[in-house]
Amino acid sequence: MTNSGFRPASALRELAQALLAKVGAPADHASLVAEALVDADIEGLGSHGLMLLPMYLERIEKGSVDAATKGEIVVDAGARVTIDAVNALGQVTAERASALAVERAEEHGLAAIAVRNAFHFGAAGRFARKIALAGQIGIVMANTRPLLPAPGGAERVVGNNPLAIAVPTGGEPLVLDLAMSAGAMGKIRLAQNRCEPIPEGWAATADGLPTTDAAEAIKGMLLPAAGAKGFGLAVMVDLLAGGLSGGAIGDAVRPLYGDLSEPYASANLFIAIDIAGFRPLGEFEAAALGFAERIRSSKPVPGGSPIRMPGDRAAKAHRDFDGTCRIAPAALSALRAAAERLGVPFPSSLS
Repeated sequence: MTNSGFRPASALRELAQALLAKVGAPADHASLVAEALVDADIEGLGSHGLMLLPMYLERIEKGSVDAATKGEIVVDAGARVTIDAVNALGQVTAERASALAVERAEEHGLAAIAVRNAFHFGAAGRFARKIALAGQIGIVMANTRPLLPAPGGAERVVGNNPLAIAVPTGGEPLVLDLAMSAGAMGKIRLAQNRCEPIPEGWAATADGLPTTDAAEAIKGMLLPAAGAKGFGLAVMVDLLAGGLSGGAIGDAVRPLYGDLSEPYASANLFIAIDIAGFRPLGEFEAAALGFAERIRSSKPVPGGSPIRMPGDRAAKAHRDFDGTCRIAPAALSALRAAAERLGVPFPSSLS
């Protein structure tokens, strides 16, 4: 195996499952989380991939994440459901919530599943896409601990709060997945792991000064995408996810990498819209696909790359998947250390 940073995805998945099982995750939970993390790495979204696993493991061991539970329904009003995640693994409750959203939308035309006391669930687009694959429009959002200042402010007051929207096309859905900061904190942590600078305009120091240093950005503040527009969207995601679920809002969401014995306390919202209640599904899919193809075929700037639609990069990564995915050396070292600490064999194919 070369040191190119690419490793067999199957071995990474098996290692992740074994590590999660070792700290008490049932086999189905371990498999679901491992698949989600490795898929993120396959898609080139390392900030939501296996670099997170050592932190997940430590949180399970310290009691802030319950690897065995899948949460409990505390409000059931047909099209409206609230799940108390009870600090379950985030991908487990997100999988449950997105499946329930599809089921209830088929029955009622629309469904909204709110989740409180949730843990980090990885990429929001993964779950919006699952809803779209069922022939529905999927909208998924979550709040995080405050990372962004208000316009003109020098204090973190709202999270970078991801929002994903996915629509079906009859084939691969169109998936928009974005955080409300100019750059996601996970990408900044990945840059730190790779000893790389971050782009200008992503972050400020704790004193509010612009920085391209990932470590200074982590200690400081993220800047909202599109200024006041991104900030306003972040506020509304906080109010929708935290407010509807009865969960945490703003400062009540705790740092993901803070005190690992303290629950994260995120809040999520999963919305499914059954298209067939508005118009024939095939008509909508044809319209969405036609629009997407029109945009993809639009003229690029001289010397520019072909035009992409939201979700195209991830879809291409899966189409071109050769059995390997890139993992940062620091993330791989952390997995090796976790395996040694927990007594889990480290696959020779990952060395």
